[in-house]
Amino acid sequence: MKTQVKQTTVTNPLKVERFFKFNTRSLLLGFAFMLASISGFAHCDSYDGPVIKDALKALDQNNVQLVLKWIEPQQEKEIISLFDKTYSLKNSDKQVYSIVEKHFLETLVRLHRETEGAPYTGLKPAGSMTPLIAMADNSIAKNSVEEVVSTVTNHLEQVLRERYAKVAELSKTKDKSVEQGRAYVEAYVQYTHTLEALEQLLRAPVSHSGGESHAGH
Repeated sequence: MKTQVKQTTVTNPLKVERFFKFNTRSLLLGFAFMLASISGFAHCDSYDGPVIKDALKALDQNNVQLVLKWIEPQQEKEIISLFDKTYSLKNSDKQVYSIVEKHFLETLVRLHRETEGAPYTGLKPAGSMTPLIAMADNSIAKNSVEEVVSTVTNHLEQVLRERYAKVAELSKTKDKSVEQGRAYVEAYVQYTHTLEALEQLLRAPVSHSGGESHAGH
């Protein structure tokens, strides 16, 4: 009597949803986050970034609560004290207030970047954030993620197709010489590491600094 072995046909080898429990949109947005992380968090120290926008709004309304979300509890005392001193000079000499206000903004951004594990490199002018980060802020303002998804989808597809095509082409000559073999390996590493980075990003929680969260492992 023959034992029948049931064969399973894999129609989609990737099966992102099955292994990572993420849908395609999550994958693409995760990739967008990964790209944004590479930029070094310039978003948080620019004058058109959310930290400084909230700081200026707080000074306008005399409401320090608006900026406390950007820092850790142990940093609040320093910021509240500096905020009060800054606001008290709001109606004084404009040149003096400008200097004090900038000091407050610099301190707030510096402390915020400490929470990200990133160095403070000074305040950046408006317009210095990367296109993807600007798009992220716009999506929140517009209450729609569609533009982000569309842009990242197209970019991710282009990157993967280009890297795959290079690997496929170099695989034809990888055994003809050491030099050609090394060229293939370099292309192979770029292609596979792109997907590996996505896999690692989607498997683990992400902390504020853009790395893996320490809470879950």
